[in-house]
Amino acid sequence: MTEMLRRWCGGRPQRVDVAVALACFLIAAPVTAATAYHRDGSIAGYLLLLLLSCLPLLARSRWPVPVAAATVVVGVLELVLIPFTPGPRRETLGITMFAVGVALYAVGTRTDRRTAWRTGCCSAAVLTLTALIVRPGLEELPQNLGLIAWPCLSVAIGDAVRSRRELLASAVERAERAERTREEEARRRVTEERMRIARELHDVVAHHITLVNAQAGVAHHLMRTDPEHAYQALERIRDTSRTALDELRATVGLLRHSGDRAAPREPAPGLAGLDDLLDAFRHSGLPVALERSGPPVALPPITDLTAYRIIQEALTNTHKHAGPATAHVRLDFGPEQLRITVEDDGRGTAADPGDGGAGPGDGTGHGMIGMHERARAVGGALTAGPRPRRGFRVHAELPLPAATGRRSSCP
Repeated sequence: MTEMLRRWCGGRPQRVDVAVALACFLIAAPVTAATAYHRDGSIAGYLLLLLLSCLPLLARSRWPVPVAAATVVVGVLELVLIPFTPGPRRETLGITMFAVGVALYAVGTRTDRRTAWRTGCCSAAVLTLTALIVRPGLEELPQNLGLIAWPCLSVAIGDAVRSRRELLASAVERAERAERTREEEARRRVTEERMRIARELHDVVAHHITLVNAQAGVAHHLMRTDPEHAYQALERIRDTSRTALDELRATVGLLRHSGDRAAPREPAPGLAGLDDLLDAFRHSGLPVALERSGPPVALPPITDLTAYRIIQEALTNTHKHAGPATAHVRLDFGPEQLRITVEDDGRGTAADPGDGGAGPGDGTGHGMIGMHERARAVGGALTAGPRPRRGFRVHAELPLPAATGRRSSCP
């Protein structure tokens, strides 16, 4: 029966109101009829008064406060009719109090706390004052004052139910928001990891492939005229490709075993290997000069790797796109910042945006994007653009920790 009634209501407020009004009438009708019969009263009249008190409940969801006022008016009418009730003692049957309680419960659940208690207190005051006027005397005082409890109890129950619903809704909302936050955080971390992987693969592959391509061109050019130098170029191709494979293997291994503490980890490149990097570019045909200023300091691993990758990418772009040029790398160790400058005097021809090359524009290729992201990741900044007359310039400023020891991180 309850399940059928629930399906019939279907969450529709109007049908719920009809069901509540009908249930209120059916529950109170037998008690009203039996009491009227016991007092020799008009059963039809009392049932009509009960029906009149239940009719406003049909709109309790839409207008809870007016419905409560209407039921209180019917209750006042019942109290006024006390002098005309039969029997030796003039007392009310209380047939309308059930509807008053249901209406005030609806006020408690559907309005704010202040409105609910104001409505409940006003209802209790009106009913009590009416009862005191209609039924004066000390012997009627307990019954008259008892009218205060029923409206206040109904409002208190409704307010408690409303508070519990709000608490549950707030808990559900917080849980859903936390779930959305976790999903967004997971997507953000996945995106950041993809960007990090893209930077690492680009830096490793682009640099070594550029060197291999340059050395292969030298070997092809000298194969007939100078076999000895061509053979040396082929050896460098072998060494460069082996280094590329080792770095790729280390990168893939870190990705595959990122959660395994026992997984072997190759040392990340840093400024300690800067001379080897510059030698590789020199052997591939790009003259590179290195200048250091300031006392070298021991850099944090992430800053050390960032500085190395920025220099590597800048020189790779110079070798690919600057044409015949000379590069100049400057490291300036300051008290708070490491300043890195890579300049060339080449033609500064714009590169294809897809290959990460540097050009006279803002540098929107993958390589430039990766350098900007690396610098921002350690709290630094990077600028890149053409020089006033000729060539291209990349300048990065990376912050140094305040308590960095004065130990050299590069030879």
